[in-house]
Amino acid sequence: MDREALRAGFKRHFKDDVRDLSKEYPIVEIFHSVQGEGFHAGIPHVFVRFGTCNLRCSWCDTDFDTFETMNGIDVLIQILQYDCDRVIFTGGEPMLHDLWPLHRLLKRRGYNLSIESNGTIEIPDGLIDWVCISPKDQVYPNSVIRQRSGNELKVVYCGQEMDMYDDLKSGFDHHFIQPCYIDTATVEENGVMFQNTEQIVKEHRGWRLSLQTHKWMGIL
Repeated sequence: MDREALRAGFKRHFKDDVRDLSKEYPIVEIFHSVQGEGFHAGIPHVFVRFGTCNLRCSWCDTDFDTFETMNGIDVLIQILQYDCDRVIFTGGEPMLHDLWPLHRLLKRRGYNLSIESNGTIEIPDGLIDWVCISPKDQVYPNSVIRQRSGNELKVVYCGQEMDMYDDLKSGFDHHFIQPCYIDTATVEENGVMFQNTEQIVKEHRGWRLSLQTHKWMGIL
C-alpha cells in the first residue's frame, strides 16, 4: 500500500490530522531494542533518535548531524512494524522539535511515550508519560536546566561534585549516576571511571548506579 493510501486510511480510521501526518522531523534512526540504562533497563522499546542538538558532549555516541528528513506518517509506519507499545524519543535533543504531532499519532494508538532530554528546554505538561533528564551542566556550566521536574534524573559522572545537583534532585522521583563511557578509551581507563562512579554512589545516599548494559551486550 502506498503512502497516500495509508494517509487516507489513518485519517479515516484514527481521525489523524493530515498536518500531523505531514510534519517533518530530522531522524537519525528508528529501531527496536532493549533499554540498556536507567530505570527501565531491560524493557523493550522503540527508539526514535532525532537529529540536531544544542550541546556537543565529547562522549556522545550519536552522529546527530547526519539524519534523514521524515514525515510523521513515515515515523509512524516504522514504529508500527514492531510489536512494542513503548516509544522513547532520544537524540540529539528531541525537545528541539515540536513533538505534539507525534504525541497525537502515537497516543491515539495506545503507545507509552518516554523522552531522554538534556533539560535545557522545558517539556510541556501532558506531552510525555516518562521524563528522563540527563543534565550536561558538568560540561556546559553556563547552560540552564529549564526542565526541573520529571520521573528520572540521570547524571553522567565525569568527576564533578555531586552537590551541584542538590536542588535539582527534589524535582525527580528516581536518581541515577552513570559512569562516563568513552568508546575510544581503553578498558582500563573506562574501568577506573566505573570504579570511581561506584564509590560516588556509595558515598551519596539516594543515588543509584546506572550502567549502559546495551554496550556490553553489543546491541543498539
